[in-house]
Amino acid sequence: MNKHLVATAALTLASLASGVAMAQDKQSMNKPAVEKCYGVSMAGQNDCKAGEGTTCAGTAKMDYQGNAWKNVPAGTCTSIKTPRGMGSLKPV
Repeated sequence: MNKHLVATAALTLASLASGVAMAQDKQSMNKPAVEKCYGVSMAGQNDCKAGEGTTCAGTAKMDYQGNAWKNVPAGTCTSIKTPRGMGSLKPV
């Protein structure tokens, strides 16, 4: 009887682990593709990279800073118009 209980518990645990793994895979498939777009973020709202001496996200000192990027939907960066020009896939 004890072996039967252990086997049932192991099968149940394996099924749960499998379900969790499948759910995580599905969540990652639902995430839209993004790209880094330089020169489009507002001051303090960049996702990362804002030049020498900065720590990362939220460190842009001015609007549309050319070396600070924001994640945007893939394929849209160069079509984003700002007062300083279009978004760029490379630091400006």
